[in-house]
Amino acid sequence: MKLSIERGTLLKALAQAQSVVERRNTIPILANVLIEADGAQASFRATDLDIEVVDRAPAMVERAGATTVSAVMLHEIIRKLPDGSLVNLTEDGAAGRLTIAAGRSVFSLATLPKEDFPVMASSEYATNFTAKAPALRRLFDKAKFAISTEETRYYLNGVYMHVATGEEGQVLRCVATDGHRLARIDAELPAGAEGMPGVIVPRKTVGELRKLLDDDEAQIAVSVSETKVRFATPAITLTSKVIDGTFPDYSRVIPTGNTRRLEVDASEFAKAVDRVATVSSERSRAVKLSLDEDRLILSVNAPDSGAAEEELAVAYSDERLEIGFNAKYLLEIASQVDRENAVFLFNSSGDPTLMREGNDASAVYVVMPMRV
Repeated sequence: MKLSIERGTLLKALAQAQSVVERRNTIPILANVLIEADGAQASFRATDLDIEVVDRAPAMVERAGATTVSAVMLHEIIRKLPDGSLVNLTEDGAAGRLTIAAGRSVFSLATLPKEDFPVMASSEYATNFTAKAPALRRLFDKAKFAISTEETRYYLNGVYMHVATGEEGQVLRCVATDGHRLARIDAELPAGAEGMPGVIVPRKTVGELRKLLDDDEAQIAVSVSETKVRFATPAITLTSKVIDGTFPDYSRVIPTGNTRRLEVDASEFAKAVDRVATVSSERSRAVKLSLDEDRLILSVNAPDSGAAEEELAVAYSDERLEIGFNAKYLLEIASQVDRENAVFLFNSSGDPTLMREGNDASAVYVVMPMRV
């Protein structure tokens, strides 16, 4: 195998591949990227046995072939080469080496045989549809903060993507929860997605998928089966196993009878919460909201470190209410708001609180209160 490729193109392709590779590996070949050169392009494939990413890039191929080499090391070498340089990759199969030459730099890396590289079994996808990158980006970005990190409740370690019935018919919905907070985000249902099986997309896959969604013009081909999900652009294909489990019935947790309505400027609210939470103890991080006619007092009282209080002008016309929350959860939820105002709907100090952006029902958040 012998090919030449521009540094910037190669670096972009390797960046995605090396981030999929697990740093701590018991199987040496899983630390490698499979480079395949044919025609006028090179493809770079990496896997951790749960996720597989294939990145295709234009290259000048002198001799077709394939080999595998350490993904992290190759990425580091290319990253440190001068911008705009032309990189020549030459494989010596007999010696088991890949030579990387650019300008006056020459590197030689050990390779492993391509036959040992595990390729994810192809599967039949029940549903195939195309979605715009900004729509998918919004769905996953707004939901991912609520993904659980508890390994015991593995079925919450991802985003539940499914077809649901919204206020105006069927929608593509993403839900994530960790038991303390929940995010439910809706988007218009793309054509062809109607019969899609609901799947739980793992946390790591959500992180990798995000890198495909930066281009606002991109169309993402989405394929879903009971066990796998695939997201593809013309240059990159990301295939992932889905979490084998049943996502709980989240609709039971979303309160429908909350009538006490607070409207507040989201960024002012987030900054104020952040300020008063500075003195809260690391363990509880509790912040108290005291609501009265058109005013909100945020307070923290931590016996071991101090106290803080801040008043905000808000729109609130119901009876007095005192309710406590984990400051981190409030901050994360407030930072999801794209519009100016966040609307909180309370019931009592012991019931879950609902938050949405203005009157937009396509993004709904629920957060559990704390005793303060």
